[in-house]
Amino acid sequence: MPSAHSLRGLMKWLTRDEWRDRFAEVYDAHLQPACKRLGIDVDEVVSILGQDWFMATIWGSAFEDFLTREFDGGHNIVDDYLKRRGWKESASTRTYMTALRASVASLYEVSDIAKDTSFRARDLVRGGNPILISERSATRSLKQWDRIAARIVQVGSQAQISGALLPYQHEASEDILKLLRNVAKRTDKERQKLANKVGSDVNHPAIIDGFSLTAMLRAAAPMITTLWLIDIIDRTVDPPGLDVSNTEGDDLLFCAVHFPLATDATADDIRMALSRCPALHQETATFWNWLGAGKPIKPLRRQKGKSRPLTFATTLDDGSPVLGGLELKGDTLVLSGNSQGRSNRGRALLSELLGGLVGKPLIEMQALDQVISLRRDFPPPPELNLTEDERRTVIHQSLTRHYWDMLDQPAPFLGNKSPRAATRTAKGRAKVVDWLKMLENHAAKSAGRNDDMATFDFAWLWTELGLNDLRR
Repeated sequence: MPSAHSLRGLMKWLTRDEWRDRFAEVYDAHLQPACKRLGIDVDEVVSILGQDWFMATIWGSAFEDFLTREFDGGHNIVDDYLKRRGWKESASTRTYMTALRASVASLYEVSDIAKDTSFRARDLVRGGNPILISERSATRSLKQWDRIAARIVQVGSQAQISGALLPYQHEASEDILKLLRNVAKRTDKERQKLANKVGSDVNHPAIIDGFSLTAMLRAAAPMITTLWLIDIIDRTVDPPGLDVSNTEGDDLLFCAVHFPLATDATADDIRMALSRCPALHQETATFWNWLGAGKPIKPLRRQKGKSRPLTFATTLDDGSPVLGGLELKGDTLVLSGNSQGRSNRGRALLSELLGGLVGKPLIEMQALDQVISLRRDFPPPPELNLTEDERRTVIHQSLTRHYWDMLDQPAPFLGNKSPRAATRTAKGRAKVVDWLKMLENHAAKSAGRNDDMATFDFAWLWTELGLNDLRR
């Protein structure tokens, strides 16, 4: 990444009367929409981000955007500076300024990181093959499959990133990609309207250039900064909490309803009564799955000020949603479910089915945070006398077994198909690739907290699923 020192002359030029107010407008376009949305002022933004990070991200993004702007029939600050002061700069600095002048910010996916040397960046908006970026400092913090908003400039034979880099969270990046795709669809319609109006071919170079993805991204630069800033402040001020619901949108609540068998009731009586209900699928002599009708609903979207809910779903191999379980334990029938609503429905169902075969139930309920708290209170496991390599081997073997099992298990995020089954269609392969990238990215980010996880090699998963050609 080029040094800010190389742009010092341009930054000083920015204070001249003819550019100062124009830059202030661009700066406000990058910053003020987020302030208004969040109800905070600039001082609070600086306080939350810190002076250095604020300058590198928000001010830097506005500055680089301003370098591309044209005023009064093409008047541009870079052209003006190089014409009047370019003789004071080195050839490499002049080349870099000229490249920035023509640059555009986009959203990129990071891969193939070589520390202190380079990484590859794939444009998630305009597509194409990943670009090899010559870079030193950013490679020390970037992780495999990270997503960043940045400007890529060509300086001589090398592609470089500019100084303003916005590290996007995956969820926020998906939101902005969806927004940009919607804008692109509308842009395509407007391009056709203009061509019809002026009697020109829709593929005329002037029309294509005016409505291209590059032109859209150039106009969207302030929005890219704004959405990043809203997300980072939301996460800093109000960190996402654990918000988990079942597929019906109910808060997760572990419920166990214990029905004592009546004095004269037998286990066979219970089995006979339960067999009359098509929603109960008997798995063993003492266990039944309680099945729901239809498909699980889609996960809820994250609302402003709240964490994005996680959806807890249990299904059979054929994708049938499981609402709960029934188990005969001696002289007790236990209904288990994961919400109060399901518990109430299950009690009503069993009261109708079993009648006098069971007595008044005993109900236990435990919220997810209570379960987590109890686990934290467990005594620590005994220390194992393992070397670092032995411990890492054990953990990696456990992870391998876990992910191997997942390959054939239905997954809600794949439409209740297993990863292996999902790869049979192009749409399914794309979803599985996203899943694999998320796994690798989360593991890479655990470095320092869990180095054993960070060093786990996911390559075999891509090979097993036949997706090596998409690992880029």
